[in-house]
Amino acid sequence: MPQNPTERRVVVTGPPRRTRRVSGYYRPRTEIDEQTTLGHTYVRSLMRTQLRAALAVFAVLGLLIGPLPLLFAAMPDARRLQWAVLGFGLYAPLVLLARWYVRRAERNERDFVRLVEDR
Repeated sequence: MPQNPTERRVVVTGPPRRTRRVSGYYRPRTEIDEQTTLGHTYVRSLMRTQLRAALAVFAVLGLLIGPLPLLFAAMPDARRLQWAVLGFGLYAPLVLLARWYVRRAERNERDFVRLVEDR
């Protein structure tokens, strides 16, 4: 019989019987890949922000180009002015709108990737 009681103890190592789930830790990318409800919500949120940007551009285009036929009908003798407005006056606003939309869409996608990436 051993004299020291600690010598009789045997340490058994093995896999833990219970695994704790770390609270607050989740992988959004996995949620999207597995097409869960949360992943669907993430993608839907991205699509909604992209749609909002597109509708804003469409509204500005409608306000910019929509009244032109009425303006041209009010001035039937000013053909050169009409062509100047159509050829040169609309070019700069259209380019600026397109540039704004592309930058906005890229920013939305960057924010989405930042949200989905592992922390």
